[in-house]
Amino acid sequence: MSDIKNRGWSVVAAGTAINLALGVLYAWSIFKGAVKASIEKGGPDAFHWDLASINDPYAVCCLTFAFAMILAGRCQDRIGPARTALIGGILVGAGFALMAFSSSYIAWVLGFGILAGAGFGFGYSAATPPALKWFSPSKTGLIAGIVVAGFGLAPVYIAPLSSWLIGAFGIQKSMLFLGAGFTALVCGLSFILANPPQGYVPAEPADPGPVAKLNAAKPAVNATVSEMLRNYKFYVLWAAFFIGSGAGLMVIGSVAGLAKKSMGPMAFVAVAIMAVGNAAGRVVSGVLSDKIGRRATLFIMLSLQAVMMFVAMSVVNSGSAVLLVLLATFIGFNYGSNLSLFPSFAKDYWGTKNYGLNYGALFTAWGVGGFVMGKVSEMLNAQPGGLGSSFMLAGVLCAVGAAMTIFLAELKPATQDDTEPSQWKEFWAEFMLGAKVFAGYEQARVRVERPVAAKPAKVAAEAR
Repeated sequence: MSDIKNRGWSVVAAGTAINLALGVLYAWSIFKGAVKASIEKGGPDAFHWDLASINDPYAVCCLTFAFAMILAGRCQDRIGPARTALIGGILVGAGFALMAFSSSYIAWVLGFGILAGAGFGFGYSAATPPALKWFSPSKTGLIAGIVVAGFGLAPVYIAPLSSWLIGAFGIQKSMLFLGAGFTALVCGLSFILANPPQGYVPAEPADPGPVAKLNAAKPAVNATVSEMLRNYKFYVLWAAFFIGSGAGLMVIGSVAGLAKKSMGPMAFVAVAIMAVGNAAGRVVSGVLSDKIGRRATLFIMLSLQAVMMFVAMSVVNSGSAVLLVLLATFIGFNYGSNLSLFPSFAKDYWGTKNYGLNYGALFTAWGVGGFVMGKVSEMLNAQPGGLGSSFMLAGVLCAVGAAMTIFLAELKPATQDDTEPSQWKEFWAEFMLGAKVFAGYEQARVRVERPVAAKPAKVAAEAR
């Protein structure tokens, strides 16, 4: 049993390290800044792109990443996480190699947008599922948060490393070095990823907490993707994921450009600090969701993100580097929570048997959100005052997403002489219980269905 436990934590470490390499996606703003500078400088070796299309490789990458997760999830369920991650590492290497040997717009859309995007999807999809399977449901949020934190934390080292490489060797040689390093790392670590042996049951702690107790009280579910798609909760979660990820990616893809106005060549610092917030949001929200519940945590994070977007309307025009970095950090924190909460939702609602494919289908919301919000943001930014309009739109959508979480509440059956159950009342009761447990004012317990009212004496007598 000790060997199995040790294998579980090694899978977590390998998955986190793989995500640390694949998180180069979040350093796109560094690459974009270098490409833009090359276009503006001109010359025979410069990038000859239309400035309006400079973000296209990133937008295509987000979309490819998301939809590759469906195929990758199927592979993860069928051929295992090790081979799936190995495919991901090879695809990322091929994409960066193409970018290294060509500066054309098409080559970068194919290299970063299609090949690397698919590689991110395969590697990312293989990291979290096996890690979750080694641990009890009481640690779902924590383990998911740790593994995906690697992806969010990656820019802390990739941003300064990329900036240094580009300054020392140029854009294309930098892509070659980064691609070779990431391919070796992902492919090497892929062999550590493994699902637990058949029949393995993770040990439960003495007090697993209210969320794990609630899930344990429900009948075991291992839904197929078709069963999941017939569940209205999938569409509520998809829409909330679309909003939360789209709003965050809109800022993440542009933060270096925004920071450059007030920080100059030190703009990569804003990217790195935001990455710390991004990673912290994944771990903190995962732990919090294990304590107070997924729904309550998602409501809190989307509400805070809405506030941050409205605050951003004045901060981006203030010229203050400190305020901009703080804002980006909090937006990154709230965005990162999505990448911990939604995989946990998928496991709670639809089980682990088809987890890779099921979460892959849900994850399409991340890619579509990044693609749509990125495009809408570019269109609005081209208009006078468009930057403020982008943040206003994102803030309103985040508020709508927070309100939608109410429809995820579990309805209890109506009892005699009682009104029809209300999802708002049930959501609020769950939220307050979680808050009291977290604050230490109440013992962790599961909200059970209300007892059916006793039958009138006459009816009871007739029943006897």
